[in-house]
Amino acid sequence: MISVPFGRLQRFAVVGSPSYFEKRAKPGTPSDLIGHVCIRSRTPSGILEPWQFSRRGKTLRVEVKGIVTLDQPTLMLDAARDGLGLAYLTEFNVAADLTAGTLVRVLTDWTPSFGDLCLYYAGRQTPAGLRALVDLIREQAFT
Repeated sequence: MISVPFGRLQRFAVVGSPSYFEKRAKPGTPSDLIGHVCIRSRTPSGILEPWQFSRRGKTLRVEVKGIVTLDQPTLMLDAARDGLGLAYLTEFNVAADLTAGTLVRVLTDWTPSFGDLCLYYAGRQTPAGLRALVDLIREQAFT
């Protein structure tokens, strides 16, 4: 497999609406999430995704509780905006809401970056269309 990096380093963000935090204290550590309502994520295979955190070499996986389980980031974002609970989404998904103040970020120091986005493809007999896409990504990725 050939890897073509594009984009910037990514991080997850734990976010909630201002109205959610009017009724609850902000969590200070991942273990505090046990006392919060969280918007859970289900993978296409049906597995409930734990939230992963890391700080100073310590890694935690938290099985959050919540009344809503969704499988699409856009739906999770809408639910968080509506005050249904805390969501665990990539910074890319929540950046505009953080800037606008419609969401508040917590546990920032527990969510380190997890690497570049990459396109992976088999290197043998690359079709012309894929080759053109790879060339475009390499040309535009970090400009």
